[in-house]
Amino acid sequence: MIVELFASSTAGVEIPLWLIAPFALLLLLIAVMPLTPHAIKAFWEKYYPVISIGLGLLVAAYYVAFMPNGGTSVVHTAHEYFSFICLIGSLFVVAGGIHINVNGESSPFENVIFLAFAALLSNFIGTTGASMVLIRPWMRMNHRRLNPYHIVFFIFIVSNVGGALTPIGDPPLFLGFLRGVPFFWLVGQVVVEWLCTLGLLMLVFYIVDRRYFKKIPAEMQAELKQRDEWRFSGMFNVAFLLMIISGVFLPTWLRNLGIMENPENYLVGEIVMIAAAVLSYVITPKKIHAENVFNFGPIKEVGFLFAGIFMTMMPALMYLSQHGESFGFVHAWQYYFTTGGLSSVLDNAPTYASFFELAKASAAAAEPAAFAAVGDNVKAATHLLLEHKPHLVIAVSLGSVFFGAMTYIGNGPNFMVKSIAESSGVKMPTFFGYILKYSLPILLPILILGGFVFLR
Repeated sequence: MIVELFASSTAGVEIPLWLIAPFALLLLLIAVMPLTPHAIKAFWEKYYPVISIGLGLLVAAYYVAFMPNGGTSVVHTAHEYFSFICLIGSLFVVAGGIHINVNGESSPFENVIFLAFAALLSNFIGTTGASMVLIRPWMRMNHRRLNPYHIVFFIFIVSNVGGALTPIGDPPLFLGFLRGVPFFWLVGQVVVEWLCTLGLLMLVFYIVDRRYFKKIPAEMQAELKQRDEWRFSGMFNVAFLLMIISGVFLPTWLRNLGIMENPENYLVGEIVMIAAAVLSYVITPKKIHAENVFNFGPIKEVGFLFAGIFMTMMPALMYLSQHGESFGFVHAWQYYFTTGGLSSVLDNAPTYASFFELAKASAAAAEPAAFAAVGDNVKAATHLLLEHKPHLVIAVSLGSVFFGAMTYIGNGPNFMVKSIAESSGVKMPTFFGYILKYSLPILLPILILGGFVFLR
């Protein structure tokens, strides 16, 4: 992975702090440009692909020209980005071929039931898969009173917090699985905090949704409470969703069975995902795409912006890998909040990897003889970590997953859901509006409460 590559290929090379500036600038532009006057905003909307790619190429060029093995780092980062965009893009295309038609309007209680089901589902098809499949039905369920808060709480619950139980749920947890964390280990450790965090979020949503619902005239309330009718079209695409999920695990299966030594080098998983997306797009009737108002605008925006984010964040991740141990973390809550804070603006998968290794170093310092005995055996070292410092792994896992909801760029599905909502006419809050109106006053207090109750 990216962090491991930095540790090996740039050992002893100090990253210049100014090289983090392109990443900071790109985040600033994403946050500020939608707030600017019309002419400047129109310029950004037209040229953001050029700006994002340009900043990414600037950092990549420095790595190739001046960093030892910098070209290798760039290639591996490009590979990570390609895997990311293949996963999120294929899920977007396949989900666009599933139409769930809802005749009627959901009550606040029915909305909570739907969110609870969606949160559970995210552990089986991933937060990205659940978000792409369910965001359009969610908007149709509430189309006569759809507000931005409906989309924001969907991002909180379905696109992030819901997927904290299994390696399928969110990419950072899959990294832990690859390092030897048993598939169902986290479920037994965090299910209570998961339920409490989701419960508080859904309680706040219910209070807000019920308040808005009661503002509707009584006649419309009675009409909205009529029995919903659901109709499903394009359900054959569920097979393509399963095909995409199998593509995530295919490299691991091939390696463990001894069929291929380095299947990632041959992009076997990505090929399966692309094939699923192409087959779905070709086979799905145009009528279903039209009913879903399907177009490639949202994936185009995510693709260009995250291409720049992946490349420009390389120096930030490298600095973290070089100086992380100097932070002197010993308590679980320190790992939780620091991993979470960085996961709010950095890709949460490499952030998880960085602090997972820091936790392992902390455990090795406490039990040097045991870790010396396992040497370079990664999975054996992970088992020792889970035995001696399980609370640190829990903290890193929950911090990387939960705090991804703090900003639009904290997790891939966030930006995708925002773009789909905007393409359907929902006036979403700006980058700062999302943080100031929703993340800070609603999400952050719940996450802080959970951290101090469960991770003291």
